[in-house]
Amino acid sequence: MSKFVGWAAVALLAAGCTEVGVSRNAPLPIAPIGVETAAPIVQNLTFDLQSVQVVVPASLRVSESNSYYPTNVEIVWRGDPIGDRHAQIAEIFETAGARAAAADTTGDVPVIAQIQLTRFHGVTERTRYSVGGVYNMQFLITLRHAQTGDILVGPYPAVADLAAPGGNAAVQLDRIGQTEKVRVTDFLSQWLATQLDASVPL
Repeated sequence: MSKFVGWAAVALLAAGCTEVGVSRNAPLPIAPIGVETAAPIVQNLTFDLQSVQVVVPASLRVSESNSYYPTNVEIVWRGDPIGDRHAQIAEIFETAGARAAAADTTGDVPVIAQIQLTRFHGVTERTRYSVGGVYNMQFLITLRHAQTGDILVGPYPAVADLAAPGGNAAVQLDRIGQTEKVRVTDFLSQWLATQLDASVPL
């Protein structure tokens, strides 16, 4: 049983046990997360992750300030050239999600994981090349049946934190190709695979 299935069992314990039906494959539109509630699911089922869908709301505020810790914003990212930060972060999560789905080949119930970003705080140039910090990524996860579109689990909040080395350590990482984008994408790929892949044991 995966870690994710273990979490699902705890979250849905009060909901009772009901068989999950399977129907013909149908289009799966991304609905606003937080509107629907999860349906009960048999607690001993495992999930087969098919894909990951990502939403980065345009309402999330972005900072390009080079202060040590920009406040009152949800997005701080310097791992790409200045541009559409919402699109850049969505691309990171989409790449990581595709890797996680490709690594998952087992499970009883085909599922699609929907991720809605709520916060992505990387480190500014001033922080990265001095004291270092943390890449703090917060989001909501909803698990839907890949064929029916029914919500099986969630939405529930998740946090993924990655250390951001500072000073000379950051420079050395860049020199060997471990840029901010490479490190964050690799980390998220592993994080999603570990949490959503039905082949990972408790």
